[in-house]
Amino acid sequence: MTNYGLLAALLAAVIASFVYLGIDLGALFGSDSLSQMGHYAGGFFSPDFSATHLQRIAQGALETLAMSAIGTLLAALLGLLLALPAAGRFGWPARSGSRFILNALRAVPELVWAALVVLAAGLGPNAGTLALALHTAGVLGRLFAEALENTPNEPAEAIRLSGGGRIAAFCYGTLPTVCPQLIAYSLYRWENNIRMASVLGFVGAGGLGQMLYVNLSLFQEAQAATVILSMLLLVLAVDALSSWARQRWVSA
Repeated sequence: MTNYGLLAALLAAVIASFVYLGIDLGALFGSDSLSQMGHYAGGFFSPDFSATHLQRIAQGALETLAMSAIGTLLAALLGLLLALPAAGRFGWPARSGSRFILNALRAVPELVWAALVVLAAGLGPNAGTLALALHTAGVLGRLFAEALENTPNEPAEAIRLSGGGRIAAFCYGTLPTVCPQLIAYSLYRWENNIRMASVLGFVGAGGLGQMLYVNLSLFQEAQAATVILSMLLLVLAVDALSSWARQRWVSA
């Protein structure tokens, strides 16, 4: 009986949503609407492979790839810098403050960061790179902090007992143990950032996303289809490269 009541409540909520939003299903699935949607979708089945358009796509792909790579590198460096105090290595005040910063960076999505940075730094790949770096730093910093917390302290303590300083103990005792895990996290986030870098162009952050936004805004379906195909190929290539790198550097 309870299940029937829950199902009826869900059905009523769906109907109320349609009524509140004023969605006209008759107009949506009418003959004219279906014809227009079919004509629009058909334009994507004839991609534009002209030399001029492919040259612009190659430039946009390199821009997107550079945005994701530099953004991930900056995020890894900033994340590691914040992960050290977040792991409790400098006392609880530094731990609480760094974790608050990491949570704040991670809580704001990349698109929101891009919109904010575009207003401050202007349109272009610089805004996309900074947006990726800020959000990813929060994600990697939290992952790096947890990895450091779970790392055994015996190698570092042995170096310190033998006369080494804290920096030497970290570089030669802790870092070699946790380094494969840090690399794996960074490569995984690079895979995510290459996809997000393709989307950030919709807010003016450069790359293939900005090309796709312009093509869709001008109803250039053939050009947009080519950009979408290039995005797919770029993501597949980065995934393959990242998988190879993990097997080569992490699993070794």
